[in-house]
Amino acid sequence: MQSQQQTTNHKQRTALRIPPYIKFLLKSQNQHGLHSPFVYDLVTKCFYDKNYHPEYELLETYRKELLQNKQKIKVTDFGAGSKVFSSDTRAVSAIAKHVGIPKKRARFLFRLVKYLNCQNILELGTSLGIGTAALAANKWVNVISLEGCPQTAKIAQQQLAKFGLKNAKVKIGEFEKLLPLQHQTTNRKQQTTNSHPKPDNPQQRTENRQPRTPNHKQQTIHDLIYFDGNHTREATLDYFEKLLPTSHNDSVFVFDDIHWSPGMEAAWEEIKAHLQVTVSIDTYYLGLIFFRKEQAKQHFKIRL
Repeated sequence: MQSQQQTTNHKQRTALRIPPYIKFLLKSQNQHGLHSPFVYDLVTKCFYDKNYHPEYELLETYRKELLQNKQKIKVTDFGAGSKVFSSDTRAVSAIAKHVGIPKKRARFLFRLVKYLNCQNILELGTSLGIGTAALAANKWVNVISLEGCPQTAKIAQQQLAKFGLKNAKVKIGEFEKLLPLQHQTTNRKQQTTNSHPKPDNPQQRTENRQPRTPNHKQQTIHDLIYFDGNHTREATLDYFEKLLPTSHNDSVFVFDDIHWSPGMEAAWEEIKAHLQVTVSIDTYYLGLIFFRKEQAKQHFKIRL
């Protein structure tokens, strides 16, 4: 009996020592065995798209310039704080290196916007604008990015302007004061003034672009929202609830660093369980949420 108890305790201690990412890999899958046609197409045609896109060069140059920028700025942090920096005075190059979204994820965001043919995009947490540039590199989209720190927002605004990403606008202020965004939403069928052609895409939007609230004429309806700001459970859930009415059937919510802390993992689990959420995809670093009413509720762990 004692031997069995010791064996059980040993297994429990061993399980606790397994790094979270290894646990993810053990439970994750790739495109094989996916029984959802929507998720299968998304994974094979977007996640694992190996084609070279010219916009990748823009994104890489944008990043390299920031990595070479030795200017020091005083950062105002409204979120969960930094696991890297002990001082609020930081070099732009260091922020780009340690805080900026990695190249692989930036490219994925670009492909996701292109594949889903998004138009109206909201980003919570501009930082230096690396993620913003990835979203806005699809020139037909409209990106609104919110940033609480005036110093990093200024750098982002300069960079976005330098690279000709005029379709991305940075608004400075605390998220709690800026949300929800009160605009007159634009019907996608009426958006004919944009000179940039929309891509040929199998996931063309349809009549599913209907808002979830009756007062939608006062709110922008978002095709994609990228949550990369305050990495706490309470704030993440609060922003999710506030912005849920601005989604439609084909919207996607992308959450950054869902395994950053126990609090973020708890928020992710609560969001997955929400009644309006039908499909979730955990890529470890990013979590994707869909609201497609025609889909059975399913949760996936997929290697990116």
